[in-house]
Amino acid sequence: MFEFLFKRPGDNKPGDKPAGQGAQPEQAASSGSGSNAAPQRALQAEKLSRIQGDEAAAVEFILQCEFSELRLAAAEFVHGPELLERVHTAMRNTDRRVAKLMQSRLDAHRHRESERRRGEATLEQARGLLKDELLTPNHVADLDRKWTVIAAPELQEEFAGVRAALAQRLEAQVQLQRAMIDRLAALRRLPGEPLSSDELAARLEALTREQAEALQAAEHPSLPRSLVAEFGLEAQKLQASLHEIEAGRAALAARETFITEQQARPVTELNADALRKEWHRLPQLAQPAHREAAAALQQRFDALLASLPQPEARKPREPKESPKPKEAKEPGRSRGADQHFLDIMDAMEAALQQGSLGTAAELDKSLKEAREKGMRLTPAQSDRLAHVRAELKRLSDWARWGGNVSREELIKTVEALPTQNLAMSELAKKVGSMRERWKALDSLSGAAPKSLWERFDAACTAAYAPAAAHFRHLADERHANAARGQALIDEANAEIGRLQSGEAEWKHVAGTVQRLRLAWSHLGAIDRKDKKRLDALFTDALNTLQGPLEEQRKGEMATREAIIEEAAAIDPHDRHAIDIMRALQQRWQEHARTLPLERKSEQALWQRFRSVCDEVFRRRKDSMHEADIERRAHEAAKEAISVRLEAAATDVTPATAGKLLRDAAAEWQAIGPVPRAHEARVEKRYHAAVAQVQQKLEAARRAAGVAQAGQLRDRLRLVQELEHAVAGEGAAESDWEARWNALPPLDADMERTLRNRFDAALRAMHEGRETYGQLLERNRDKLLHDLLRAEIRAGIDSGAEFARERLKLQVEVLQSSLKSGHKGGQKDSGAGSQLHELAALPALLDARTASRIEQLFLRLAREGK
Repeated sequence: MFEFLFKRPGDNKPGDKPAGQGAQPEQAASSGSGSNAAPQRALQAEKLSRIQGDEAAAVEFILQCEFSELRLAAAEFVHGPELLERVHTAMRNTDRRVAKLMQSRLDAHRHRESERRRGEATLEQARGLLKDELLTPNHVADLDRKWTVIAAPELQEEFAGVRAALAQRLEAQVQLQRAMIDRLAALRRLPGEPLSSDELAARLEALTREQAEALQAAEHPSLPRSLVAEFGLEAQKLQASLHEIEAGRAALAARETFITEQQARPVTELNADALRKEWHRLPQLAQPAHREAAAALQQRFDALLASLPQPEARKPREPKESPKPKEAKEPGRSRGADQHFLDIMDAMEAALQQGSLGTAAELDKSLKEAREKGMRLTPAQSDRLAHVRAELKRLSDWARWGGNVSREELIKTVEALPTQNLAMSELAKKVGSMRERWKALDSLSGAAPKSLWERFDAACTAAYAPAAAHFRHLADERHANAARGQALIDEANAEIGRLQSGEAEWKHVAGTVQRLRLAWSHLGAIDRKDKKRLDALFTDALNTLQGPLEEQRKGEMATREAIIEEAAAIDPHDRHAIDIMRALQQRWQEHARTLPLERKSEQALWQRFRSVCDEVFRRRKDSMHEADIERRAHEAAKEAISVRLEAAATDVTPATAGKLLRDAAAEWQAIGPVPRAHEARVEKRYHAAVAQVQQKLEAARRAAGVAQAGQLRDRLRLVQELEHAVAGEGAAESDWEARWNALPPLDADMERTLRNRFDAALRAMHEGRETYGQLLERNRDKLLHDLLRAEIRAGIDSGAEFARERLKLQVEVLQSSLKSGHKGGQKDSGAGSQLHELAALPALLDARTASRIEQLFLRLAREGK
């Protein structure tokens, strides 16, 4: 573990950082290769080896150690949060590696603490759920989602135990709910099963006992309340049916016993009226299942009554005075109800069989009215009516009991409505339907108790309160919308007033119409009584505004059509086609800003105008494409001219240069335009090629001029030498003509000028020498004057000795130039003629003057003059 601590300073590999790099300078110095470093390192390494996991000793060692490697090794033993914080605080600015290690362990410790706290909170939540009576699967699912993101292994076992207990509770709830569903299904099936009343009672008792045990179970709050209530209602109904069956059996037995006892008695002891009274006092038979047995017993009772001796009928007294004596009743004719009464009774029995208590009650009222009119019934009919009314009363009592149960369920349902987050319209419908069901129960089962009605009314009022507030808010919105609609109508009427007075702009009118129409469409709901009136007013106002606007728009559409026709008539080959098209587009935009059309019409016209513009641009593009092809051909032709001039510039001669340039210029002018993007480049290359040819020609001309100047100098020197010989200042020779002929010829004018001077001097050599010498002497001053003038014109310095004469002569030349109006070209021609005059003037020259003349000739030759 500590083998790296005993490396020598020179044991590091190439590229390895030296020990202690990143520490403070004093640490680096202390961990260097000094003479005392190795023993101190070994001593502290031995001290480190004796720590053996003691965190406090490791901390003290880190705080006192001077070697970073040893501090890092000791930091491996530190794990406590307080010690980690102490080391991190001490090493934060001293040893980065140790501080980083401490910080990472502190972060890990804080993370573990945070996870442990979250795990404990989640575990406490799980314990709370375990104690909660009403545990739901949603709570457990939320708990599982929280635990999946928590890393707390030390709490995992405890959480697993609580979670298993929760799972057991959920499983018990599931089993309890399934058993509840099965019991309810079995209870519903009981009335349809072929069982005796005893078996049915036993099964009902068993199911009721199981239900009671389920309601006593620990997880009974998880049972659906609707199923519990439904089971109780079904059990009560079945129990009532069993009671009715037992009562029916007892009534049958009583009637059977009564008939048997009466049949056993002597007939003389029996009284029909007494028998009937005792028969009616017996328990009534209300069950449909006992109807056949009851009918059979009724027949036996009627037979018993029929077997009794009938009393003799009394003779009616004859009236003393009667216009029409009453007819005596026929013997054997009995009293009784009419057929209509019997039909009503049949209908009442049918209504009771069908369970229509309301219809049966109405029919009973009809029977009572018929009895009140004096109708007398036979004993059998009275028994039958009494039986039917007893059945009506029994069913009414059951209906009243069932109605109260149903009303309790209605109250619970209404009280649960606020927790269902229903929409307001659906909530109002629910409350309305509940009130309708309450009214239906009143009609079926009679009026409800006042306490139930007050509870129901309060629950409906509380449930309907949000819907009532919502509907009040909607009503307020409808009133506000009506006010906004009236404001829009007023704005339309104000715009009509401005339009009629001529103050309105059509653009403003069009925008107002569109804005008002859009605002009206987004106005919202309005009360029906106001909507029809406001719609009529708004339609009238909008029609009043839109009538003149439509007329104006028709004229505007005609104008737009004219613009489209003008655009279609544009010649795409015309150079001004683009400008005309832009002007038409500008006109279109101005018309569109002045009076916008309907969106559909505006789009249709704009599409037509745009298609026409696109067609013009397309045709122009095609023509421009053809023109571009032609311009490219022109560019190639002009490039060929430039290439030809560039090639000819290398070997051009003064004789051919003029024709070459003239032909190139004529051909260049004959060629059409080139692409505008390349025009500057093509022009630049052509002018560069022409300049190159002209430069070559100018150089040739200058060379020829310099050569001509040399030849002129040689002949001028020969002539001057001859004139000096004539004046007696030089040696006389006899080969002047040969020397003249040996020199190369000059141009015709200069050759003729110097030849005349040479011939004159040569003639004077043979005769008239003295006279010619005097002429030469006289022309000396004139030659100097003309030379000075020529130097001034050529811009050549004449020397300091001639400064005064030069200045004076310059003034004279300037004055003569101003008077005569000579320009640059005339100046050049004057310089050439003055050169001929100097060459033709015979005069004696000194060496300085001769040099000045040669310099003048050379300068003029270089300038091409």
